Amino acid sequence: MANKRYACIGLYNPKSPENVGSVMRAAGCYGVASVFYTGKRYERARDFITDTKKIHQDIPLIGIEDLKSILPLGCIPVAVELVDGARALPEYTHPDRALYIFGPEDGSLDQDIRDWCEDVVYIPTEGCMNLAATVNVVLYDRMAKGINTRSGPQFGREKVDPLNDR
Repeated sequence: MANKRYACIGLYNPKSPENVGSVMRAAGCYGVASVFYTGKRYERARDFITDTKKIHQDIPLIGIEDLKSILPLGCIPVAVELVDGARALPEYTHPDRALYIFGPEDGSLDQDIRDWCEDVVYIPTEGCMNLAATVNVVLYDRMAKGINTRSGPQFGREKVDPLNDR
């Protein structure tokens, strides 16, 4: 069966080219299909300083006006934000097809973006994490949970019966 899992990233008004470069590197490590960003701050400083693997040559990094305008087919928008009412990432079951949206380094996602997202998750920490670190943790969590997505184990793996498959 074809792999129906799909993930992409939306960056809301990122500030730092170092963080965007690190996000691109994470995207390459975890098989992200594309990265979108809004705002002008990053465009003024863009140089992929930390994208040492030149992932931007393989994964599109696309500047857009509004993250709500680019939802890929079948993707569920997931805001990643440390706010009241968000679900803790360790308890979260990732959608098979997701657009993970991250706020800026020096602020938060606008309420209208969070309201638009089907899910809002947070990483339970004592305070805010760096943007690139947050992206890495979310993508690692998605990968580590692997077949534990909403549609179950049929994506890329056969179902294993531990009692009969010895």
